[in-house]
Amino acid sequence: MAWSEVMADYKDATNAIRAGIRQTQEQENSEAIFMTSSFAYGSAEEAAGKFSGEEDGNVYSRFTNPTVELFEKRLATLEKGEAAIATSSGMAALMTLAYSLLSAGDRVVCSRNIFGSTVKFFNAYTAKFGVEVLYVDATDYAAWEEAINENTRFCYFETPSNPLYEVVDVARVAPLAHAKGALLCVDTVLATPALQNPLTQGADIVMQSATKFIDGQGRCLGGALISSQKIVDVFTAFMRSAGPCMSPFNAWVLLNGLETLSLRMTAHSANAMKLATYLETHPKVLKVNYGGLPSHKYHELAKQQQKDFGGLLSFEVEGGRKAAWAVINASKLMSITGNLGDTKTLVTHPATTTHGRLTDDEKAKAGITEGLIRISVGLEDIDDIIADLKEALDQLD
Repeated sequence: MAWSEVMADYKDATNAIRAGIRQTQEQENSEAIFMTSSFAYGSAEEAAGKFSGEEDGNVYSRFTNPTVELFEKRLATLEKGEAAIATSSGMAALMTLAYSLLSAGDRVVCSRNIFGSTVKFFNAYTAKFGVEVLYVDATDYAAWEEAINENTRFCYFETPSNPLYEVVDVARVAPLAHAKGALLCVDTVLATPALQNPLTQGADIVMQSATKFIDGQGRCLGGALISSQKIVDVFTAFMRSAGPCMSPFNAWVLLNGLETLSLRMTAHSANAMKLATYLETHPKVLKVNYGGLPSHKYHELAKQQQKDFGGLLSFEVEGGRKAAWAVINASKLMSITGNLGDTKTLVTHPATTTHGRLTDDEKAKAGITEGLIRISVGLEDIDDIIADLKEALDQLD
């Protein structure tokens, strides 16, 4: 069955399992892993044709590998994009985005409420090459319009954001960027293609950290950029020279993650909704950040542009860092880790972990308080997680 037939004729649940499969002469039913650094040819003429691009085929696993290509095609299908490029991590995808598209004198307009390492990457490594990075409040659309000028190469934001679940209207920012000739890149790692497709809402590029929900079991790192074939070709040229590539083994692991992504995201969403509803009633909790709650500021927008609300939430407790750490340390079931998207429920203190490298001023602007706790809700029985968290919260003074 040809790749184009799968893409055109079948629904997402089928494509997540079947898209792009190319069975080898061994007739395997599970996707093969091509663990090779290079490829051998039948003649010098064939090698020259492959290396020059005059002939289709594999050249070197830094930028052409059948297992990685299968992951890219399958992910592009689910994201409703023409093409994708896989990278060694989510941050490698960000690096590929920035170093492929930006030149000295360009501007990037970026949301303030983004992953701490993304802020550090833009401020410490992108800006030093003469690129201006301008931050705006993600849901202040007048600020976006004012900040985007003719030098803006791309705009960038997360939706929903980590960890405050800020939701940005993709369809409102996209025309603001396009009016000045800029591209829009959306990081939708919390929603995944199972719950949201920004490319159908006006975005030009989607960035994924496949390390998170796409893998789903905390086994390996991976990232990806999904866009038009023309833009992905630009990323591929950078990949060929710089090499922040995904390993074939990780691509194989992530392919298996894609097969159950939709089912898992439905279960993560149901568990997170039940936990968020409970936390909203606890007297020691000041605020719960989860888009599925009718009380959440962005509930209606999340409901409009997402299929469900996902598995990540955060909440603030009375007592600042001391109280937040006490809750985290009292948990018996939740794993204390900065990762998210696992089958296990994970808990962390953003101010001292995922956003710990930000300055106090940067944390304040991003809404990262000392009393904030982030939970990536897993697939355990949610009543056990609620009971565990209740005991941890009840011991606060």
